[in-house]
Parts: sequence; structure tokens; C-alpha cells
Amino acid sequence: MTVHFIGAGPGAPDLLTLRGRDRIAASPVCLYAGSLVPEAILSHCPPGARIVNTAPMDLDAIINEIETAHAAGQDIARLHSGDLSVWSAMGEQLRLLAERNIPYTITPGVPAFAAAAAAIGAELTVPEVAQSVVLTRTPGRASTMPPAESLTNFAATGATLAIHLSIQNLTSVVADLTPAYGPDCPVAIVFRASWPDEKIIRATLSTAEATLPDGITRTALILVGPALSQNTTTSQLYAADYDRRYRPQTADSPWIDGPGD
Repeated sequence: MTVHFIGAGPGAPDLLTLRGRDRIAASPVCLYAGSLVPEAILSHCPPGARIVNTAPMDLDAIINEIETAHAAGQDIARLHSGDLSVWSAMGEQLRLLAERNIPYTITPGVPAFAAAAAAIGAELTVPEVAQSVVLTRTPGRASTMPPAESLTNFAATGATLAIHLSIQNLTSVVADLTPAYGPDCPVAIVFRASWPDEKIIRATLSTAEATLPDGITRTALILVGPALSQNTTTSQLYAADYDRRYRPQTADSPWIDGPGD
């Protein structure tokens, strides 16, 4: 028996890896975070599967469900939204499973920031503008932020910020970012990226609060940074006169015999 932790992606039931889909389909028990994972994902479960919404459950209750399935020799699909590497609370579950010698696997998923970028048709890194993407959040009831990981510190880098779990703190987000990015810095708020009711709000730091529709209080990602502008910078990657290390352009290229250093 194995617990398969699976990143269920941002919402659309077909934004799963093939491995994730297949492991869901082969598991007679499915535990899913119902507050964030849409029920459409459960269509991949096998007929007759035991499906448990863990949204109202505490950690002990979740582990008890796993232990029960383990005793019955049943594999479990443990679904979390997005990708498991950030804000999934997977680590604390893995620690308890290791203590109980219960085996597990981890299957990554499509992260929310990638789905949001696709929704707005944007590349989050632009040559000479921004070459880094910072995944971050603001403090909440369940988790504080380390002092050095403030929005003001991240904004000083000029990177593109993908701010999760923070739409309810939009006022403070705008206040923290405006000094570094300026009031005209572009903002994209993507509500429920890839879901059927997805909404995209484009604004600037100075207009974001007034532009946000009523009722959007959760499951919305805030993208901020100059890379979101309609930039005209072109990279060297496909430039005709750029001698590529792994694709030499001419017979006398220094890279013709190999990539070198």
C-alpha cells in the first residue's frame, strides 16, 4: 500500500500530469482538499472509490484515514491543489507517515502561477527587465512571514512577484509595492485560474483596489512587475547573428567542436 501525494494543478481537470491522472485512477481511496481541489478532478477516480474531503479534517483525522487504508492494503491518492512544493502542508504529513513506515510517492502538479501566466498570455521573465520570479505571500492567520521576506524587500529587486493567498490583503500589498515599482506598475489578478469561472483583472498598482470586483476574496493570484508591460525587448536566443553554444552558426564558430566552458 502506498500514499500517492499528487499535485492536482490549478483547477482544470485536464491540467494534470499523466502520472498524476494514472495514480488517481489506480487508487481505491482518494483524499482531496475540497476547499481548493474542484470535484471535476475526482472524475479520474476509479468506480467505487472511497472519496474523502479533508477540508474539515485536522491532521490526526487525515492520518487516521491513511492508516485505515494502509491496514486494508489500499493505495491512496492524496490530492493537493497546484504543486506540492509550496504551501501544501505535505511535509508534516510525510513526517508522520515516515514515523509509521507507510510508503509514499510524490507527483508534482501544474502550479497556480503558471496557470495564471498562461491565462494572461504573459512570459514572467523578460530580457533586460526581469529575470526572476518570486513566489510569495502575505502573513495570514495560519502562517506568519519571516522578517526578511517582506514585499518591500522583494520589490527592491525588480523581479516579477507572484503573490499567493493575499487577495484579502490587497491594500497592504499595494502600499508595500508602490514605493519600489511606482503607481503605474502593471498588475494582473487572476481569480481561479483555469476554472470555468476564471476572471482576469488587469490594472496598475494605483488602480488595482478600485478595479477589483466585489466578491473576490480568495483563490486569486496577484502578479506584479514591469515584465507584465507590453515589452518590446527581444532575447538573443533566436537572433540570427547570435552564435549559440549548442547550435553553432558557422563552420569557424568556437563552439563547433563542443560547448566548451
